[in-house]
Amino acid sequence: MRPVNPIVAAPMAGGPSTPTLVAAVAGAGAFGYLAAGYLTADALAAQLAELRQRSDAPFGVNLFLPDQGPRAGRRDRAVAAFATRIAGEARALHVELGDPRPADDPDDGPGLDAKIRVLAADPPDTISVTFALPDAGRLSALRATGARLVATVTSVEEARAAATAGFDGLVVQGTDAGGHRGTHAVATEPNDLDTVDLLRAIRPYTALPLVAAGGVADAPGVRRALDAGASQVQLGTAFLRTDEAGTSTTHREALADPTFSGTTVTRAFTGRAARALTNRFAVEHGPAAPAAYPELHHLTRPVRTAAAKAGDATRLHLWAGVHFRRAGTGPAAEVVRALVR
Repeated sequence: MRPVNPIVAAPMAGGPSTPTLVAAVAGAGAFGYLAAGYLTADALAAQLAELRQRSDAPFGVNLFLPDQGPRAGRRDRAVAAFATRIAGEARALHVELGDPRPADDPDDGPGLDAKIRVLAADPPDTISVTFALPDAGRLSALRATGARLVATVTSVEEARAAATAGFDGLVVQGTDAGGHRGTHAVATEPNDLDTVDLLRAIRPYTALPLVAAGGVADAPGVRRALDAGASQVQLGTAFLRTDEAGTSTTHREALADPTFSGTTVTRAFTGRAARALTNRFAVEHGPAAPAAYPELHHLTRPVRTAAAKAGDATRLHLWAGVHFRRAGTGPAAEVVRALVR
């Protein structure tokens, strides 16, 4: 039997996902995620506390997991070359490029472990992971929270690995999704399967509940995903312009700006393949960007932060799915109701 309300508000790190947004979608009967990516443990604890005050409904928390691949030698040289290439972008905004390898990365090492301890002390209903599967120690720590564990997957191979690891469900992310593709290796070039085709490809290999993510923007799209085998449907771009989202003004305005005619998948902003509105920075620097996350994320962050404040959409990571034109304004609850109407 299908759930009464299958809608999930996706975790959107960097600002758009807020406790207010999660509480609003929960009030409309949907399920929402806090985005722990880029947050410190203290900031995550503060968001959990705020959400608990706003709502007693179930919710999830999403974690970014660190790249397990090599980060030395050739990769460092590629990051240095990219830094030289984009130095003028930083100068134009009167900022310095960031340190590609900060010692206090909240999504790696002690920073990530501190966030897992926060979740152990105040566990949500669900914890989802993106960018990798946890090692044995972190998987055990996540399991000990008592939360339901969900992994983001972008291929049959990743789905099978997550099922083998013992996850309780899978978020199946197709090519049309906005923001980062959740490939389990930074250097992997994402496939071009849309969400429905990917659901159909994965379904024969696992009986786990599947959450469709990417390319859904309306009620007919929700129905198609459910008919393809999804138990829930996760949307992000649809909520970017809602009242409760923490999306920057520059990003909000770009989503409605007719000069942005489409999206592109680029590594220009973070070193990971991600779908964004096609802007100058992506066009000029995307082909030269190495597969180096989180190094490029840290490197370009001061540029992106300054661009958002300055209203400069040419240098900003304008994450968006292919149906960004359908992202409406107003209360998030109205978006939820329209999707299940």
